[in-house]
Amino acid sequence: MNATSTLTLGGLLAALIVLTCNLHPWWTGNREVKQLAAFGKGFGAAACAAACPGGILGWAHSRTGTVANGAGERAGTAATGTTSGSGLTTGQLTGMGATGAVVAVIAVLLVVLSYKAAGKKDQKRILGGAFVGSVLCLTAGVAGALAWLPGALNGAGDFVVAAVQGAGIL
Repeated sequence: MNATSTLTLGGLLAALIVLTCNLHPWWTGNREVKQLAAFGKGFGAAACAAACPGGILGWAHSRTGTVANGAGERAGTAATGTTSGSGLTTGQLTGMGATGAVVAVIAVLLVVLSYKAAGKKDQKRILGGAFVGSVLCLTAGVAGALAWLPGALNGAGDFVVAAVQGAGIL
């Protein structure tokens, strides 16, 4: 398994390029929220995957950083002639438990189902949001801003388990 949890300036560049490509049509258009909805779905799924400490979702999250670093460093070097391999301060979402994992998997599954039902443009937006979300969740700033997410996933999972077990219903 060749994956990283450290994002470089090149990886940040790759994420910002994809983010710009997704925001530009919205900004220059009618600024309809539905144009951002697909991107937000992908970003949300990536944030849920970033909260996973391992497994397929956790691996995919860290692997996205490796892909972004390589692509961004090549793009930055080709465009400017400078190297962009300097590492950024690393962050991660921690504290998700077993009940939160259930909610995270269902959230990612719902986005996958949404992707399958979406048109070609929205599919690209969902993938773009997932890429940007996963890459940015490797940074200390975005991971810090989303530090509440594992607790929220755990709380939602606890609620689901309590409802299924009949706690407080009778």
